[in-house]
Amino acid sequence: MPELPEVEVVRRGLLPHLKNRKVLGFRWSGKNLRTIVPEGLLRERMTNAVITDVGRRAKYLLLPTDRGDLLIIHLGMTGQLGLFSKGTPDAKHDHLFFILSDNIELRYHDVRRFGAVHLITQEERGEAEISFFQSTGPEPFSDTCTAAYLHHKACGSSQAVKTFLMNGRIIAGIGNIYANESLFAAGIHPATPAGKLSKKQWQLLLNKVREILNWAIECGGSTISDFLNAGGGSGYFQANFRVYGRDGKSCVACSTTLVRQVISGRASVFCPRCQMIR
Repeated sequence: MPELPEVEVVRRGLLPHLKNRKVLGFRWSGKNLRTIVPEGLLRERMTNAVITDVGRRAKYLLLPTDRGDLLIIHLGMTGQLGLFSKGTPDAKHDHLFFILSDNIELRYHDVRRFGAVHLITQEERGEAEISFFQSTGPEPFSDTCTAAYLHHKACGSSQAVKTFLMNGRIIAGIGNIYANESLFAAGIHPATPAGKLSKKQWQLLLNKVREILNWAIECGGSTISDFLNAGGGSGYFQANFRVYGRDGKSCVACSTTLVRQVISGRASVFCPRCQMIR
């Protein structure tokens, strides 16, 4: 599933091509995604609207229009957004088509159809937007995501810190890849109870989360199987993985064999020497 860096890479790739571009029409494959595609609403509100920006909130892409509406897209596990010349043959799993000015189409492609598209109209903006994201925690880069905030949220928690870190209600956008890599960079065992981390440790971990995410964005994200950026290219941060997917191999820091452990149903890879539970 695309994580925060991959979605940010897509956002940056789309921004110069979509900002201030007019939508001339909309078509649909007829197949719903994880949620029902609001075809009628999309056709009515997006046709002849101008996309004024391309934003992101956690793993969601946000496309506001000059009508005051907000188009929200989630890529799910295999979703991809790409720009194509009008007349390019439809691919098998192309599901949403936004026909733009200058003979360009924005297409949403999704093999598993686990993604989602929502449209909040200008009349609903405000309360509906707040409601949509009310269960989403602050992003790692936001001013409200501080060591003090994380320390407070984790107080008394026996939940593994890796599980805590991936809880989008607490902190948004960190998936399995970057939780593994950040915990290794901070020297923290993924099974450590979140409530046992000191404020100093939370500051270190938050710093490493930000460093890893920024590094991944600079590398164009991580391509494990399906991720492609808006231009159809792959990311290459996977070449810099220090623990993720490297179980049984030597630690890059101390040469100890990396260990794989399932924590809350997700595979965790760590160095038993560099990330000892203390």
